[in-house]
Amino acid sequence: MVEAKSAALLEKTIHYEFADKSLLQEALSHKSFSNEQNDRSAPDNERLEFLGDAVLGLVVSHYVFRSFGQFPEGELTRIRSEVVSEKGLFSIGKAIGLGDYMHLGKGEERSGGRRKSSLLANTMEALLGAVFCDGGFECVKQVIESLFSESIKNAARRKAGVDYKTRLQERLQAQFGEVPNYVLVRSEGPPHQRSYTVEVHFRGASIGQGQGHSKKSAEQAAARQALEHFGG
Repeated sequence: MVEAKSAALLEKTIHYEFADKSLLQEALSHKSFSNEQNDRSAPDNERLEFLGDAVLGLVVSHYVFRSFGQFPEGELTRIRSEVVSEKGLFSIGKAIGLGDYMHLGKGEERSGGRRKSSLLANTMEALLGAVFCDGGFECVKQVIESLFSESIKNAARRKAGVDYKTRLQERLQAQFGEVPNYVLVRSEGPPHQRSYTVEVHFRGASIGQGQGHSKKSAEQAAARQALEHFGG
C-alpha cells in the first residue's frame, strides 16, 4: 500500500495552514479508507465534499460575476459549469498533486484510485469544505481564487472560439452528466440546393431545432437554439 504524503506539504501548496489538523485528515480520507479502520466511526470526506461543492460554486460565481461584467447570464453559467465540473476539479487536483495525499483503502489503492478523476474531484471539494470549516469564508475564498483563477480566465477566453455543439455538450455534461443527440427531421430541395432540418434531443425531448444547407450547419443552428433555451 502506498503511503500518503505528509499533509503539511499540501498546506504549503495551497498556502493555507489548518488550525484543526483533523479537518484536513478528514478531507483526505476516502470512504474506502475509513471503512477499513478499527474505529468504525472514523470520518470520511463525503460530508466535507457536500459543503465544499456549495462553497466552490458560490466563490466561482462571485468571481465570474465581478470579472466579466460584459458577459450575459448564460456565459457566466457556462464558465462556472466548466470550472466546477469533474473535469475542471480533476485538473486542479492533479496540478497540486492531491492524489499523493489521499488516504485510500487497499482495494481502491490497487485499482489506481489516486489517479481517478472522480476521486480527485471529490477530494478537491472536500478540501475546500475543510478550509471553510477551519478558517471561514474569506480564507476559502482566497484559496479558491488562487487555485482556480487561471482556469476561470481560460474558460472565459474560449467564449468566442468554441462552436455551439461543443458548448452545448460541455454544458449538459457539466450540469447533468449526459450528452445530447441530433436527429435529422427532414431534407428538402434539389441535390444542389438541399435544405436540412435537425432537432437536438436531450433526455427524450427536443430542446432545439435548426435549418441549414448541410447537416453540420443545421446541427449548429439547433445547438444554438438549445443554448438559448438553457439561458446561454
